[in-house]
This record gives sequence, structure tokens and C-alpha cells, in this order.
Amino acid sequence: MKIYNTLTKNKDDFIPSAGVVTVYVCGPTVYNYIHIGNARPLCVFDVLVKYLKHQKYEVKHIQNFTDVDDKIINKAAEEGVAPSEIALKYIKEYKKDAHGLNIRDADVTPKVTENIDCIVEFISMLSKKGYTYQTDSGVYFRTAKFKKYGALSCMPIEDLQAGARIDTDSDKENVLDFALWKAAKPGEPAWNSPWGMGRPGWHIECSAMARRYGGKTLDIHCGGQDLIFPHHENEIAQTEAATDEPLARYWMHNGYINVDSQKMSKSKGNFFTVREVAGVYGYDTVRYLMLQTHYRSPINYSEELLESCKVSLERIYNCRGNLQLALDSAQWSGSGRDFSSFKDRFFAALSDDLNTADAISVLFELVREINKILRETVSRETLTSAFLAFDEFCDLLGIEPLRQSVIPEEVQKLADLRKKAKKARNFELADEYRSKIADLGYTIEDTRQGVKIVRT
Repeated sequence: MKIYNTLTKNKDDFIPSAGVVTVYVCGPTVYNYIHIGNARPLCVFDVLVKYLKHQKYEVKHIQNFTDVDDKIINKAAEEGVAPSEIALKYIKEYKKDAHGLNIRDADVTPKVTENIDCIVEFISMLSKKGYTYQTDSGVYFRTAKFKKYGALSCMPIEDLQAGARIDTDSDKENVLDFALWKAAKPGEPAWNSPWGMGRPGWHIECSAMARRYGGKTLDIHCGGQDLIFPHHENEIAQTEAATDEPLARYWMHNGYINVDSQKMSKSKGNFFTVREVAGVYGYDTVRYLMLQTHYRSPINYSEELLESCKVSLERIYNCRGNLQLALDSAQWSGSGRDFSSFKDRFFAALSDDLNTADAISVLFELVREINKILRETVSRETLTSAFLAFDEFCDLLGIEPLRQSVIPEEVQKLADLRKKAKKARNFELADEYRSKIADLGYTIEDTRQGVKIVRT
């Protein structure tokens, strides 16, 4: 497998460390519902973990929750509740959306508030090496002392300084210096430390938790392109300064999601949550949207694109349903056809820097081939071989036709009654049952393989 490594700017051969492959994905700051930009790394790196496991690697998937942060504190103040209440609420809402997107839970999901001890210890390691200084507002990392600063983003220091977050602390030595520990303010969550009461800065949490749960050096560190600077740049600096060891061997970053060719933002009014988009188009459509383009390329979000994704998914669902019907009614046994060429190309696509776009193209080639053989008389063995290849592809992509094909009990009963009416040649009654089924949002079709019920 080859992975485009943001650190080396090359497609590097993936050579895992001995034992367990550790994958760390930066998780959400839980102060609101996740937006469609958050959904992209969730879906992309879910496929990465699945594919690594499919390739027989033992994988430890780590994804953190930032459950203390300025945004959480501000949201809590707006709603008149404790910050911990906001964090718990939106962790729960995050899980609803993640499960809706068919994201498997990470093996470890650490929260910042449960790892204050290792964060304090990590800052202490940096302090002993002279990488920190303290002001009235907290403890800062001294970026000028870390000579490799900027290696991940590959931008001149002047450009990095221009892009650095504005900080109100006039005592900072350098605009690029960043907070490791924020001094306590009235009414904010705070913990005791050698530097007084306070809470962690944003960047230090990932370095500390990655080391606690992922070991000395991660195999793969993942996140959105927007995290390259400053978040991941700062993670590298503080980790390597403290430990003299690399934070991660491979860095993977997904591209932006634009809306009508503009960056998504609340101020522009083009900001969409996963919950509201899924309410109209379904979670599976959102997931498909994230995978139909190569993960490093931008996606230009639009309603037209979502409609196109929905149509593509329907082709997949229909193919699976027709294939199942044919298999259920298959009579003839004989030599089975080999679909290994489709598998070879599908796996080659995923092995080439997780190219889900090309993998989906192979899936549709298989769909066309299946639709072709369904018009012929083929053996049960051929249908079974096609079925296994189809389901294997869908499983790795996280597309689950069966989630769409579960027929409500009421609809199934009406379909059974229609079948009896047709058998009794009571076609008027059969049409009444068809109409009732349509009122419930389903269409009933009579195919050569049998009766098919499709959600409209």
C-alpha cells in the first residue's frame, strides 16, 4: 500500500511498525452538531481503518474528543449550563451522526478532561528542556527553539507568522508561540498544575493522548487539511521537543469541502450540519459524497451533487436487491464465474493512497456486469461469486444496501396479501394493496426473479 505522506510530500510505501498499526484521527470539539466538513475525515479514515484490517493488520484506532475549549465554554455561557453538560450533550449527538454515517467506533476515544494528568506531565517534560515560558495568561511553547518548525506545512516562517492566530497576550515572545496551559479565569473549568490552576491549550492534548494510547510514535496521524497548520505543526514541535522521537511516521490529510466554490463558513451562510443534510438526503448519501472523490481533492458541495450521489446509491441498492432475488430463485448449478479481476482492480485502487473514487468506479463496473448476467441464465455458483464480490466492496466502503432494504412489517404484509389476491385473480383487490403500499412510500415490482419491494 502507498500513502501520500504530507510530511515527505511523496507517496510512500506503507511499512508498518512491528505489531499493532496505530492510527490517530483528530476528533471533534464537542460544542455543536458536526458539519459536513467534519464528516469527511470520519468517512475517509473509517475506510482506511477497514482496509488495513482487511489487509490483515492489527489496528488500534484512536480518536479524541476535545471536551474543554473556549468554544464549549462560550456555548455553555450562552445556554446557562455547565461546560461539561454541553460536552456530554454533543458527544451524544456526534455518536448519533457518526453511527448514521456507518462509522465504526474507534478502539479508544479519550477525552481531554480524563487525561489532564498526562497533559501536565507532558508540559513538565517541555519545561525541563527549556521549551516553555510562563506569562500571566499561561504557559507557552517557545517555537524559535525548535529548529524544524514548519516542516509539515513547508511554509516560510514569515507566512506562518502571518497565518498564526492572534493572541491577546502581549507578553508572548513570538507570534508563533502557542499556549500549552491557560491560566484559570473566573467561572471556567480548571485543574491544578505546577503553573497554577488552569486548563490545557488545544494542541498539547493530542500530543499527550497520542503518546498515552498510541505509544512512542504513531504509524498514521490523520485529519483535515485545515489542521496542517497550526494544529499538527504544533503537535510535531511539542512532541519531538519533549521526546526526541517522531510523533508519527505517516501524515494523511483530506481536502476541503467548498460550497458553490467558496469555503464553508457560518458568516457566509453556507454552513450545513450533517444532521440537516441527512434529514433530506439520508446519511448514506452524505457518506457516498465523501468517498466519490479522492480524499485529497476538494469537494464542491451542492444540492445537484447530492442528488447525483443519491441516484448512484439507488443503482447500487437496486443491483443488490435484484441479485438477491435471482440467488433466492436460482435453480441451475454448474461452474461458477471468476470475478477476481474486479477484486484485483478494486484493491489496487484502495492500495494506491486510498483511492476510493477509483474503487467506486470498479464497483459500478461490477454493477453493470451483474445487471448483464441477470438477463442471462447463469449458475447459482456464478451468482454467489458475484454476490460475495459485491458485498465485499460495499462493506469496505461502508455502503450497506441492507440498511436500505429492510422492509417494514406493515408493507410486507400488504405485499403478501397482494400476492394472494393476484393468485386468486382478484386483480382489483391486488391493485388496492399496491396503492396502500405506495401510500407508505414503497413501490412493488413484478420481476422475472420474483416480487421486489423498493422504497420510493
